[in-house]
Amino acid sequence: MNPWQEALDRIEAGDDQDLATFLDGLSDLGRRAIAVQLPGHMTEELRGGFLARVDIEGLATGFRLAGAACFTGAEQVAAWLDRRELRRPRDPELDAALLLPLLRRRPLEWRRDLAIRLAARLRPATGRRRWQRAEGVPGWDLVAALVADTGLEPPDGDAFVVGWAWRLARRRPGEDLELDRDPLLDALLPRLFQAQGVAEPLGRSTAMTELAALARTGRVPRATLVDGCASRFLAGGPDAEMMPFVWLWRLLAPEPPEVPVLDLVRLLPSAGATVAELAVEELRRAEEAGLLDDELFAEAVEALAYRPEKKLVEEAVRWAARATGPRGGGVVPALAAVFDVDDPALRGRAVRLAVRLAPYAGEAGRDAVREAAARLPADLRERVAAGYGEVAGAEPERPVAAVLRAPAPPVLAPPIATPAELVAELRALDWRSEPARCERVLGGLVELTHRDRAAVVAALRPWWEETLPDGAAGLDPEEEPTEHHLYMFRDSRIPSLVLRCALAVVAPKWSRQLNQVPDDSEWVCQRLVRRRLEEVIALFEDGGTVPALLATPTSATGHVDAAVLVERMERLEGGEPLPADFEQALLRLPRRCDPELVVRAEKLPGEAGRTLTAWLRDGGWPDPVVRVTPYEGSHDSYSPRSWSRRMRVEAVAPADLPAWLGGLSGVDQRGPAYLSYPDDALWGPLVLPSHRELVAAALVRFGPWVSDSNDARMTALAALAHGDGPVGAATAMLIAGGLGHRRDAQRAAAAEAALTLAARGQLPSADLGRAVARLVDLEFVVLKRITAALDGLTAAGAHADVWAVLAEALPALLPRPGERPRAGLGELLAVAARAAALTGARGEVAGLADMAARKGSSRVLYEARHLHETLTAPETTPDRT
Repeated sequence: MNPWQEALDRIEAGDDQDLATFLDGLSDLGRRAIAVQLPGHMTEELRGGFLARVDIEGLATGFRLAGAACFTGAEQVAAWLDRRELRRPRDPELDAALLLPLLRRRPLEWRRDLAIRLAARLRPATGRRRWQRAEGVPGWDLVAALVADTGLEPPDGDAFVVGWAWRLARRRPGEDLELDRDPLLDALLPRLFQAQGVAEPLGRSTAMTELAALARTGRVPRATLVDGCASRFLAGGPDAEMMPFVWLWRLLAPEPPEVPVLDLVRLLPSAGATVAELAVEELRRAEEAGLLDDELFAEAVEALAYRPEKKLVEEAVRWAARATGPRGGGVVPALAAVFDVDDPALRGRAVRLAVRLAPYAGEAGRDAVREAAARLPADLRERVAAGYGEVAGAEPERPVAAVLRAPAPPVLAPPIATPAELVAELRALDWRSEPARCERVLGGLVELTHRDRAAVVAALRPWWEETLPDGAAGLDPEEEPTEHHLYMFRDSRIPSLVLRCALAVVAPKWSRQLNQVPDDSEWVCQRLVRRRLEEVIALFEDGGTVPALLATPTSATGHVDAAVLVERMERLEGGEPLPADFEQALLRLPRRCDPELVVRAEKLPGEAGRTLTAWLRDGGWPDPVVRVTPYEGSHDSYSPRSWSRRMRVEAVAPADLPAWLGGLSGVDQRGPAYLSYPDDALWGPLVLPSHRELVAAALVRFGPWVSDSNDARMTALAALAHGDGPVGAATAMLIAGGLGHRRDAQRAAAAEAALTLAARGQLPSADLGRAVARLVDLEFVVLKRITAALDGLTAAGAHADVWAVLAEALPALLPRPGERPRAGLGELLAVAARAAALTGARGEVAGLADMAARKGSSRVLYEARHLHETLTAPETTPDRT
């Protein structure tokens, strides 16, 4: 047997130790024989696709050993070891331990050259998931082993330091690798405070605790750690990158003389919140020890006064309150900055301090106070004037309202025109494909198959062959399939049923072998979609076609133009349409149509023609009456509370409806309902584009409670807003739940729906106000999130609607006599005041006058007075941009 075959057998057997022994004993001629064969073998194997790549990655150490032992040049070996398929051996430490003896056969300078080349290729593992990043730096173990073996200085670059940090994180309990005996500690410790990307591995190891212990024993200089942390803080970065160094600092607990006061003061304006809070703690200790001179004290207070975090601004005021005499005069400009914060209690305290320190204020400080005081309310201006002289009140700015514009409506893609385009769309279809795309593929498949079935079958044949599992190549669609052949089509999701329609065209015998997917959908919209797809599948399996699907949307909202539907019925030439497709087409008709179409529809033959004529003449089916009531269901300690939040939905159907419509209007109340798949919610607006309230009623009822969900209901709500039909309590409840959602993207989708409805003059403001009050009272939503969402709508030009919502909600949210205001009410009142001012609203809100008359300086009382003054002020007309 030749050397190459012997090496390959050992590689494929996974016997790396035996392979290393074999390669070590080879002659130069044998190594050359392997070096000639190895690259070509790898190229040939990789032609096997994904599974072949997985096999190679599993045998990476064997291939790495063969290349390292047999290739001659350092660059060639480095490139081989860094191949994508080979750079992640399963056990990097064992891999390095096996490679090192083979590489020792090379000269010292060659090995140093290889180490430098490999180090230049190091890059940390990336990925959204922690386990992907936890691979550390692929190739680091071998570079570290070469550095130690050759006496080379640790290579430059952050990647080597990051790899060392991950090595520390990978240590197993009881492993004989204490940090104080780590040969890289002294060389890499200073660089640990400079390298980017070390935070995650340091946060997952005990390295910082060990460093603090080594500092106590003197093994590591304490000053190196303190100065290193300070330099890292000064370099800046996200809080997550700072956390390990903040932890190390707290472990070290520097004494006030050790604290780099100047550095900490200088980082206060721009540091992240975590580092800024640490700096405040340390500077407070330094100040108490008399180590903060007047100039640095004033600089620190001013930096804190301009911070966005309220608690840091409060800290600035507390520091200023401790200052006396000339030292206090230096902080007066910082107090002037606090005059503009959005907290009346904090503003009042700053004003009192500024007046107390007026005798020590310099000219610059007095000017800053007078300028800022001009924007204060009259009572506070008078207080400032007592210490700083007369202050002229600034001319109040007239509220400027943004122009309300609706978000852009969705756009419908053009119909599929050719079999080639159809196949491309089928290949792109996956289980998350949106309904509009599924409808486009289905409509194109039906029309093109009716036009030229043979051409469609020919175009679909390569697509069908691609779906065959390994080992099934060469099968004919007329052959009997096995269960193994059909598993790709057994998925019950709606996009998979669209693929089933294509299978019924190209391989009807295969399609017939598939059992009908059981219809366990709890939502009638899902059942209607499935019935329609099963109709098409059965049609194609029987060799039939129709000129077009009646219900293929002509608008991105899901509507079918009435004239187009009549024309499609005419193309049937007297034949009866597919029942479910016809029913769906009726549900997609607009609520209004040209009366002339009724005359044209009367000429259509058959029962379907008469039904369509009556539908067009009467404007569709009457709307059911929908009622929605939130309630708290049973709850146990083993499940989240969101599972117990329920919506009792009642939809009362009009009398004398056809049997097939009865199920659409009723809402099943037998226990909680759930979507079959999260994205199925997107079908509601497309199935019932003219009955928004009914779709909303179903969406709001599905579990889990909408504010805690991670499904597509908020995306469906945004699409629903562009549809037609009445909106009321159910739509309002869905919007309120969305505006209080825990995820930013979901809140944005709900806000988009509210903005669309407001721009169209259709937002159910009174219902939304009642929904907000009820959900907040039941703690179904967090008031802070609702407030932020309503503030955003106000800024976007929907101020009139926001005021209408809050005028309805506030009476129920205001505290009764003797009650404490709920958390976040002050911010909500501030939004109400802005919306009322922009709208020019006047009038009374039940309970507001009594609350405004209470004594106190809290935020909620200040905002209550502000809103009351706004509603009782003389009439003004807001400017508009």
